[in-house]
Amino acid sequence: MTRLLVAGKLHPAGEAMIDSLREAGHHVDYVPDQDERAFVPYLPEADALAIRTQPLDAEMIASAGRLRVVSRHGVGYDAVNVEALNERHIALTVVGDVNSVSVAEHAMMQLLAGAKRAVAADHAVRESGQWGWRNALEPRELCGKTLLIIGFGRIGQRLARMASAFDMRVIGYDPYLPTERWPADLATPVDSLRQALGAADFISVHMPPAPLPLLGPEEIAAMKPGVVLSNTARGGVIDEAALAGALSRGDVAFAGIDVFGSEPPGDGHPLVGSDSTLLSPHIGGLTDEAAERMAIACLRNAIDYLDGSINPDLIVNREAIHA
Repeated sequence: MTRLLVAGKLHPAGEAMIDSLREAGHHVDYVPDQDERAFVPYLPEADALAIRTQPLDAEMIASAGRLRVVSRHGVGYDAVNVEALNERHIALTVVGDVNSVSVAEHAMMQLLAGAKRAVAADHAVRESGQWGWRNALEPRELCGKTLLIIGFGRIGQRLARMASAFDMRVIGYDPYLPTERWPADLATPVDSLRQALGAADFISVHMPPAPLPLLGPEEIAAMKPGVVLSNTARGGVIDEAALAGALSRGDVAFAGIDVFGSEPPGDGHPLVGSDSTLLSPHIGGLTDEAAERMAIACLRNAIDYLDGSINPDLIVNREAIHA
């Protein structure tokens, strides 16, 4: 009998699915404990692992002698040692297009908050003597402005559709998206990130992290003065110290930041002290609706892989498992 190990607490819909799987004869070990290592003792007997945000390192993978698939509760896998999985030909799956709406909506909210100066407007009402701030005419319109979307996958394309409803001009940069697959009806592709940065009134980031920040000091310096920036991708994509400096100088007018290089960022983080930011605790994809979809898709992927019916597009390391 195959055994499914579920690490991390799931949405109630996922827990209901676990009950259904057990009733159907599947052996499921459910470890909702939030301790990062609580699931480790169950690994040696697991054929499949459905995992939320806990790290999965090489030592853990080495202890899982029966493991055939790791199903991530999400689309990112920063905390998973993919190389160790590849060495054992263990599949890694992601949930696909289940949280793109939630993340795109969060990015749109950040862009709107920056344009309409939502944080400053809130302070003007709450703080005595600030009502006159309204006469500074700081809020801006999105209509007719240029939005640069960096990373034009599922989330970037969702955001492009939303931005089009505001009559924004959308341009996109994605070095990983082949030209023949570019949805030209949603955005105009650009080859030069540096030039695009200088043309954009608004920028939204949807790229995975790399060894060096995609938007470092030079890239931030190349941005159009007064730009509004949104990051719902991953911490480390933007040089946070350089961004804080640009915000303090007014070069960047506003930044909505949902992800940080170190989470939680802590009181001394340079962006926490800025009055020109809207910060959130990595919640772009954590709506109730998305959590329900992710829980079900994560469990489904694990079971589908074991019975051979998995959608191959959901397997991250297809080449490695068939090597």
